[in-house]
This record gives sequence, C-alpha cells and structure tokens, in this order.
Amino acid sequence: MSTIAEYFESLRGKSIAVIGMGVSNTPLIRMLLRADLKVTVCDKSPRERVEEQAAELESLGAKFQLGPDYLAKLYKFDVVFRTPGVSPNHPELQKAVEHGSLVTSEMELFFQLCPCKILGVTGSDGKTTTTTLISEFLKEAGYNVYVGGNIGKPLLPDVAGMVPEDMVVVELSSFQLMSMKRSPNVSVFTNLSPNHLDYHHTMEEYTAAKLNIFTHQKAGDRAVFNYDNDITRSLAQQAPAGVMLFSRRERLEEGVYLRDGAIWLTNAMGSREVLPLADIRIPGVHNIENYMAAIAAVDGLVPDKCVRAVAKRFTGVEHRIELVRELNGVKYYNDSIGTSPTRTMACLDSFNQKLILIAGGYDKGVPFTQLGVEMTKKVKTLVLCGATAPAIRKAVEEAPGFGESGLEILETDNLAAAVAAAQAAAVPGDVVVLSPACAAFDQFKNFMERGKVFKELVNAL
Repeated sequence: MSTIAEYFESLRGKSIAVIGMGVSNTPLIRMLLRADLKVTVCDKSPRERVEEQAAELESLGAKFQLGPDYLAKLYKFDVVFRTPGVSPNHPELQKAVEHGSLVTSEMELFFQLCPCKILGVTGSDGKTTTTTLISEFLKEAGYNVYVGGNIGKPLLPDVAGMVPEDMVVVELSSFQLMSMKRSPNVSVFTNLSPNHLDYHHTMEEYTAAKLNIFTHQKAGDRAVFNYDNDITRSLAQQAPAGVMLFSRRERLEEGVYLRDGAIWLTNAMGSREVLPLADIRIPGVHNIENYMAAIAAVDGLVPDKCVRAVAKRFTGVEHRIELVRELNGVKYYNDSIGTSPTRTMACLDSFNQKLILIAGGYDKGVPFTQLGVEMTKKVKTLVLCGATAPAIRKAVEEAPGFGESGLEILETDNLAAAVAAAQAAAVPGDVVVLSPACAAFDQFKNFMERGKVFKELVNAL
C-alpha cells in the first residue's frame, strides 16, 4: 500500500476494532471513521467516564464495546488495532489471530505507509532525550522533521503530507515494538536492563520485544548499540545491517567514544572530534551517553557544526533532572522520568553531593537491590511514598553499609506529604530530587502528570 487512502480503501466492507481511546489510537479512530469505515471502539473505561469523547466518535459513526469485557469476541472482527498497553499475547488477541483476524497497531501501520527515512530509538533509559537530540540535530541541518511515537505524538495523521526528503524520528517502547514487522532505517539501542516485568513477565520476553528495533533492517541501514552495556553489546552481533557502537568507557577502534575531553567518532573515513564535553549543558554522564548515541545515529546526515550548535543551547527535556526552583538555598529537581532503578541511579550519579531523594510508586516487579546499595552512598534523606515504599526501604536497610551511612528514611502517604517532608529535612546547600525509580500508575496517569504535580507543589512552597 503506497498511500493511506489506498490502505483505507482496502478496508472497505471489513469490520474493524480499535482497542483503546488513548493518545495513539484516538486520531486513528477519527481517520478510519472519516474514511467511512465500520469501526468498533473497545475500551476498558465505562461509558460515564468517557462520555464526551464517546459522543464525539459516535457522531462520526463509531460503535462501542466498553467496560470490563471490552476485549470479548475480538475474533469477530476482520482487523484489530491494538493499543500498546495490551500485549499481543493476550488470550483474546491470540484467539482473534487463530480465527483469521489481522492484528496490527497504529505504529505498525505508520511504518508500512511512511515514505521517508525513519530513525528509531529504544532502550530501558535515555530514549526521550536521545530521540529529542536526534531530531534537533536534523532540524539544525535543515531537514523537515517529524517526531513522535512513545514520546507522545501519533504520526499516522501526518503521513499523507510526508515526502521522501523528510525525516521521521520515533521513540519506540517495548510495548510498541513487540509486534513490529518492520525496523527503522537507523535504529538506536541506548541500553537494556530489567524493566516493565509486570507487562512482559520475563526479561527474555522484554529483550525479545526490543530486538525488533533492528531485526527487520535491510542492507544500507544502521544499528547503533551501547558498547558499555553487556546486553546491548552482545545483541550487536545479531544486527543484519551496519553497526555503530558508542562507549563512554572504552576508546573504540571504530565508533563513537571519549578522548581528551570530547566526543570523537571513527569510521571508514577516519577519526574526528565531534563535540567538546564542555559544550554539553545538561548534567550527568548518562546524558553524555545520550549525545554519543545521537551522534552515531546522524553520522553522514548532519554536519558536526550542527551538533555543536544544538549542544550549546539544549537545556534538556521536561521531567529529566529539570531544575524547578531554588528556595532558601535549596535546589529542587524534577526527575519524574526516573521510572526504573537504573534511571534513578543515573540521576544520583549526576550530582556531586548526597541528596534528599523522593522515591516510590507503582510496582513493575523490578528488584531494588542495587538501587538500595547506591542510595546508601549517595542519599542523605530518603522520602518514600507509593506502593513500592516498603520494598525500597527493605532494599536500603539490607544494603551493605546502611548502618554506617547515616541515611534517614521517611515514609509518607502521598507526593504532597513527601515534598513537605523533604522541605522540612533540607538545609541551605541541599538538593531535593524527585526520582521515583518506579512508574506513576499507583497515584497518577503517567510520569508527566506526576512531574507536573511535583512542580506545582514545589512552586507553592
């Protein structure tokens, strides 16, 4: 199918189910309905919770399957668009496939129809900053750039206006990648560590989902891997196309690496200095790695001067070690993106003093053992809230050296109480950071809402 119009025409007369009325699928539902196709919207929310949205879609011709049984009898539909939040391994989706239904997704359809080069980013940490850097590099070089995917914007509504000379940069979660049958032209694998084990159940399934970022690549494509991460370094050997490695710890014979206070790149054309570290404005060694991954992705597409121009002005992405304010000599940072232990450990590494840390949230089934060890070294006061508070406390108290660390642990009922407790514990010169090491779903819709609430609480102090 070369155009979205031709694709929609191929669906004429077929019954279509779209699972979820979230950010990625609502624009898809509208597009299908405006093409005069038969669409049933399946969503777990009861009608009263989505009345306004449902009424709008109903006026366009949608039918609904809402509430607890929203996934019942999917096998009756010819085509089913899943939401990233529902695993393709769900029994109802499996039954639909067995009965001949085509199960796909908004992102899979976008990859099928996109007419231009796609650069995709996945990993356990660093996806959004790396995606944003790549897009900024490309914009600085003069390309017309579309940015979306897991970063918050569905791209399917834009596909009709795209031309081959454009560039698309997508952040891809394991949920999106799990059923992908196409890979980006340039894929970036920032790192891999245990995450989302509540959804994937095993590390093997989580890793297998991530592999789709590069396994369907073709000759002339490129896959970028983190050499310092044991898992991604080993996965690089499976890439079917060209490979570029990046390393903060090793000076590579070929790839992106550190040398003499700068990021260097060596390829078949030779070696060159790309970016002095002094030009990078965002804190943390993990952000140096994000720059290295992005530089590897755009090599050959973007002049080095464009990389340097972006670095000198780029101050980071919201909710990622974002300075909220300084009050009475205390700095408050929002790192709500810290949804895993490895993210929070990277945040702790970004400061050269012990922190007052607010942590805890939704339980994704990820262990906190190593995080507990790092907290005893880098945290002076730990303020816990959320469902995982007891598990994090246990990991810290069982960590070697906890007894001598002087680390104080406070437990609170909610984020507002946690901010108040952190302020009460702080003295001039202290740094207070929200970096929960957990998802936000126990008390918030997502990490963005949690970060916004945190900023409101801090600005109200």
